[in-house]
Amino acid sequence: MGQPRKTSDIPPGQEDPLSFALSRRDARTLDMVREAIHHKQVLLAYQPVVRATDMRTPVFHEALLRVLDETGRIIPAREFMGTVEDNELGRQLDCLSLEFGLDTLAAHPDLKLSINMSARSIGYGQWLKILNSKTKTRPDVAERLILEISEPSAMQVPELVVDFMDDLKARGISFALDDFASGFTNFRYFREFFFDILKLDGQFTRNIHADTENQAIAGALASMARKLDMFTVASRVEHPEDAQTLAALGFDCLQGFLFGAPTVSPSWKSKK
Repeated sequence: MGQPRKTSDIPPGQEDPLSFALSRRDARTLDMVREAIHHKQVLLAYQPVVRATDMRTPVFHEALLRVLDETGRIIPAREFMGTVEDNELGRQLDCLSLEFGLDTLAAHPDLKLSINMSARSIGYGQWLKILNSKTKTRPDVAERLILEISEPSAMQVPELVVDFMDDLKARGISFALDDFASGFTNFRYFREFFFDILKLDGQFTRNIHADTENQAIAGALASMARKLDMFTVASRVEHPEDAQTLAALGFDCLQGFLFGAPTVSPSWKSKK
């Protein structure tokens, strides 16, 4: 039996079948996202973040970006964000997410929202233009806005993130560090960030009621955040036993399918 060809054995100009399939898939994804952006065929799905001591009461909602394909099917971010996050389309999606989120905050004065953004959008002219234009005459909107930046994204340009946060915090905007502990945080920068909210990555919360190692890790992180005056959120909570364990470990809030799946039609949206 012959040995499988190595990538280095493939003649120039030819691709192995897997690479070719992946590149075709990525190209189709880019085309879909590009069309959705051009026609503003995007919307936000909202997921509640509840208080750990009263799991029926949302403290805020996370606004999660969705795009519509040519058939009108709703596509969640996990199916396209990895392909577009590091290019211009990712910046444009951040702009639309911010625009739609700020419009929602303006329409619902009692609502507080977190909106995801990449650290790569810091300094992006259109993003800043949207933020300034929609909060200039509505400072209350800025005060009810939470910007979520994932730990891997923040650690790409930590100095830029620190300065960016300092500028916008002066306007009442809060910041959440998403996917915390998903990577290797440089704690020197972590001390300097001063995030308002720390969101523990879901890999530590799933089945935590039966995992003593993750209990130790999550408890230590909750304690550290509390000493740094950070509000804590445990994400991807799906079972009551995990919710009870996380509450006992000292987390302020919980988020996950146990309390509600992301929806494009939340109950409060009809109360405009």
